[in-house]
Amino acid sequence: MNKRAVIGFATIFLPALALWICAPVFAGEIVVWGDNTYGQCDAPAGNDFVAIAAGGSHSLALKGDGSVIAWGNNTYSQCDAPAGNNFIAVAVGGYHSLALKSDGSVTAWGWNNYNQCRVPKGNDFVAVAAGGYHSLALKTDGSLVAWGDNTYGQCNVLSRKNFVAIECGFWHSRAFKPDGSAVMWGQNRYPQSKSSESFVSVADGGFHSVALAIDGSLTAWGLNDCKQCDAPSGDEFIAVACGERHSVALRSNNPAVTAGLSRYNNPDLPTGKYVVAIVRSVYHSIAYIGEPVVLLLLTLCVPVLVCVRRR
Repeated sequence: MNKRAVIGFATIFLPALALWICAPVFAGEIVVWGDNTYGQCDAPAGNDFVAIAAGGSHSLALKGDGSVIAWGNNTYSQCDAPAGNNFIAVAVGGYHSLALKSDGSVTAWGWNNYNQCRVPKGNDFVAVAAGGYHSLALKTDGSLVAWGDNTYGQCNVLSRKNFVAIECGFWHSRAFKPDGSAVMWGQNRYPQSKSSESFVSVADGGFHSVALAIDGSLTAWGLNDCKQCDAPSGDEFIAVACGERHSVALRSNNPAVTAGLSRYNNPDLPTGKYVVAIVRSVYHSIAYIGEPVVLLLLTLCVPVLVCVRRR
């Protein structure tokens, strides 16, 4: 389950709990579609996956036993996932990968031209996110740490300690407060880095953003050259994800994914499956397929997480 923007600590500790206690319930298979130039859509077989992440041209998955598997473009060793069974979260950038361990430390691998893989020391991290060439982490005290490319100031984190969740676009970063509001910084050409209202979840694409409101409706802003900001109407959505120029949303009343225009067949979505989580990359998308009970639990959890977040 890869809804990093729902609630900070729950994003890490609830999936971690599921890994060891509820893995048989939450585990599922993977479906990938879109550009497959580097084999990034050749998803591994199995139904024991609990989290997914997509990068520029590679993909990551976290298994129920705490191990990480990667596939796709490996030019910079971004698919050389570390061994071990102590991982609880994963994130993917343009050509680098991040993983959070159960002891609170972070490990990174792949392209390091901007030092995006030079992770800070410590065992007090609770969430990780990756942009195009930068990385972002949330600590237990609510503070932020960022490293890597800072061309647009995307690594200039705020000094306050009241954040509960994080998200990265390709060249910008976002942090959420307990009341559901967000602070953003970095590249703002279109503008995709405007401050947002209180949302349940926000996803960042290359130059656009899509937000899930408390009532289940969607709002989008930023670059719209491929209609990636033409969000569908309705109030039945429970999750969102963004690619460079496409958007994906998960409905609660219809277990299917919807998307806007894309250049690599991203709208060719899986059908007849119970999609319980979605993530996006530049030119490909990944859906996490599970049992109907998981979709039901996600639907019920959205209002609960909103209440927790607003305390």
